[in-house]
Amino acid sequence: MAVPVIPGRSRTPRRAGRLLLLAPLLLLLPLAVGCGNTGGLVPAGPTPTASGPVHLWPERKGAAVPPADPGGAPPQYVPGFPPVADQDVHGVDPVALVQAELRAYPDTAVGPDGMYPETAAAVLACGKEGSDPAKCPVLAPYYRDLTGNDKDELVIGIEFPDRMMSVRVYTADPDGRLNRIMATTETVVAVELAGRDVILRVPSGNPGYELITAWSWDAKQRSMLPTREQIVRIPAKPPASSSPQGPSPSPSSGAGGR
Repeated sequence: MAVPVIPGRSRTPRRAGRLLLLAPLLLLLPLAVGCGNTGGLVPAGPTPTASGPVHLWPERKGAAVPPADPGGAPPQYVPGFPPVADQDVHGVDPVALVQAELRAYPDTAVGPDGMYPETAAAVLACGKEGSDPAKCPVLAPYYRDLTGNDKDELVIGIEFPDRMMSVRVYTADPDGRLNRIMATTETVVAVELAGRDVILRVPSGNPGYELITAWSWDAKQRSMLPTREQIVRIPAKPPASSSPQGPSPSPSSGAGGR
């Protein structure tokens, strides 16, 4: 590092000796001052003292809170329905299964078996000669191992008026009896299967939000119970574009155009 020269003065041996003594200090200055923050601790000033919650009126006796209702419906064998072989529910006719429940619990308006009279009449008419299959309220079934026994359960949906739906889940016991382990009726936005959970999305009481409920198998209750709930905001739909739309895809580019 060059030693700066002060104009108008010559370097005498004495002054040169001083400068030589100062040279090591000048070399250290960029490291200590010129480089800014070197990563050391810098005091941030006084910080507030942390304090825990304060229990107000500790002498007051609090209200007794009863345990929460687990919800859901207790497991129930389907009476009058033939047993299935090897706990295989894939061969079960979902329409015949719901019809068997209707006959076992006729004129039931509330509870897990509750059904509107017009819906019950439409279910009983399913499969009869001259009936319209498109008007049958029993939807196509789905299958998923929801209990962890390496056997699929049967998931059935029944359409009700006003966008309501009854979602029911059935499992087969080792003796072949069908056991209904879930039954709920909601105004359903969507039904999903995620892992071993049945996910129901229903409208929330607040506009712009949905309530998502996960139903899971409970080995102690031997039933599917609502285990998790979450209120989520519905993403706003983008405004419709004012630009003209392009041509519609040709049949060869569609999903079934092969």
